Amino acid sequence: MEDSVSEKTILQKVEDALQVIRPYLEADGGDVKILNINEEGIVKLELLGACGSCPMSTMTLKAGVEEAIKRAVPEINGVEAINITSPNDPEAKLPNRYL
Repeated sequence: MEDSVSEKTILQKVEDALQVIRPYLEADGGDVKILNINEEGIVKLELLGACGSCPMSTMTLKAGVEEAIKRAVPEINGVEAINITSPNDPEAKLPNRYL
């Protein structure tokens, strides 16, 4: 007999992990959107708002977003963003707290 309580999917677990750190991203005018999770356990994200044009987005992605996801969802092996800004990008904007 199957248990009536279904286990959360990996996608739901990743989204729950993002909900914990989302207020910090939003405080600087940014956010992230899950695009997909592949068979190798890599989460592909799109950086939104200020996160998409911030030269610190690589650090935020690795030290913040990836760590939060991997801690909450051990099945995840890594996180990649499709739109990381180069630190030399003249259009890059620092988060509000650095202005």
